[in-house]
Amino acid sequence: MGADPAGLGGGNFSSFMPSTSLFFPKRLQGTALAIQAGIGNFGVSIVQFVTPWIIGFALAGTLLGAPQTFTRAAASSNVWLQNATAIYVPFILVLGVAAWLILRSVPVHANLREQFDIFKEKHGFFMTLLYVGTFGTFSGLAATFPLLIKQIYGPLPGAPDPLTFAFLGPLVGSIARIAAGPVSDRVGGARVTQWSGIGMLICAIAVTFFTAPTSMAEFPYFVAAMLGLFLFAGIGNASTFKQMPMIFPPRQAGGVIGWTSAIAAFGPFAVGLMLGYAVDWFGSFNPFFYWAAFFYLICIAINWWCYARKGAEKPC
Repeated sequence: MGADPAGLGGGNFSSFMPSTSLFFPKRLQGTALAIQAGIGNFGVSIVQFVTPWIIGFALAGTLLGAPQTFTRAAASSNVWLQNATAIYVPFILVLGVAAWLILRSVPVHANLREQFDIFKEKHGFFMTLLYVGTFGTFSGLAATFPLLIKQIYGPLPGAPDPLTFAFLGPLVGSIARIAAGPVSDRVGGARVTQWSGIGMLICAIAVTFFTAPTSMAEFPYFVAAMLGLFLFAGIGNASTFKQMPMIFPPRQAGGVIGWTSAIAAFGPFAVGLMLGYAVDWFGSFNPFFYWAAFFYLICIAINWWCYARKGAEKPC
């Protein structure tokens, strides 16, 4: 859950976030972008929390169709997957029509050739790396958190139901993003991004101590380390979006925000793929978290040198 097979959600995010940045002064962009994106990210948590309940009963008798049989741990149960469509699609249609009728056009225009000038800027590349490290972590782990619980703790006696915990990571990350926006406006996005990177580095290493458990007594520590990753990733989601409008002029900032959002949306694909490789090649999930920690270290160094240190080229 939390994936977007058609890509429409990711494309929508990559369009409305740049638009939002053009309606607010620089001093408020951290707050504005964090609130908009953070509330939007609540959708992942809500869907992961509500959907198992929605599909667990006959919503409209036989009007929506017959149930499907789901087998797990030698037990079978009926689910009504079509219920999710019946519940979510009307909301999507209403909000789509409202957006068409109410939203204003951005006050900046540029042709396609002009928009490509962001790829000539090294800071566009650097900010893409930073946002992949933060939002890529958030989106990737949001999609794979239940799988990790199932694979690591599922074989143990008294194993937890992964769906019971799936919504917690996205919830923590979303709240952190909203809260970190005003802080980034006050103390600077680069400084908050530095804290975020260090926190993710520590939590990624901490997770590796609880991926080969011998009892369920280790499970709370695993969950705590994972939620720490979500927390600091959410903080970095907000702070990096504060940095971009400070580094680039408005039109370019919008383009960089859209581009980085699109690239970081590959998080679920990349994280799922790398977790699979880690298990196939090394028989453990730990190599993935070591790779992630190394990447966070690179991001910390880039952010400090280019943006956070005294005398940085683009202090923000």
